[in-house]
Amino acid sequence: MKVTYIHHSSFFAETESACLLFDYFKGELPEAEPGKPWYVFASHRHPDHFSKVIFDLAKEHPDIRYLLSFDIWRKRVPEELKERTVFLKPGEVFEDGYVSAEAFRSTDEGVAFWCGVDGFSLYHAGDLNHWYWEEEDEQWNRNMTKAYREEIGKMKGRTADAAFLPLDPRLGQYFWLGIDDFMKEADARFIFPMHFWGEYDVAERLKALPCSEPYRDRIVEIDREGQCFEIGRCQEETGKKEENV
Repeated sequence: MKVTYIHHSSFFAETESACLLFDYFKGELPEAEPGKPWYVFASHRHPDHFSKVIFDLAKEHPDIRYLLSFDIWRKRVPEELKERTVFLKPGEVFEDGYVSAEAFRSTDEGVAFWCGVDGFSLYHAGDLNHWYWEEEDEQWNRNMTKAYREEIGKMKGRTADAAFLPLDPRLGQYFWLGIDDFMKEADARFIFPMHFWGEYDVAERLKALPCSEPYRDRIVEIDREGQCFEIGRCQEETGKKEENV
């Protein structure tokens, strides 16, 4: 599986039989092998996760499906694409023989997606995160902690080959909580930070914290848009960066 970082929280994953695009609103998309079906995910309606530009992709990729969060307005989908669009609420599952996707409730807007394709598991958190803000009152943060850990607890025992998780530096000293909580309940072979607002050193900062010691070697350091990573199956060599991308 080839994973490409697009921008902000957007990633493109290409496997042997399908292409998956998450939370795209701008950025250059990689070339993919022609003829594969495309699955375009949008975790919620915020403009840094969803844009109507995704519907333009149908012009170049006629075999395309859209899997959108329930909070995105139906009227934003072009009439000619409504039959190829599925809206998912928390707890709902999509499956068509190529790709499966289960939706989880976000602690902000919309959903997170746990996907399966060609024997790989991918988790895209959207804005499901431990949003522990220093400026919020203690009760608000306690409620956030409870809500996040309850939702992540539903993934207990699962392992994602690639987990795309918020690592937001705006949270200050608490920027690491979401990933750390996730790794205590679920597991990931490769952790791809996202939602880091161009602060590429945030992965290095997480690696420097004592809490990351159990999973430090699985944190992927992204340093530019368009960067590609090859992920093999468990028994294969994995996580190798492609040259000059």
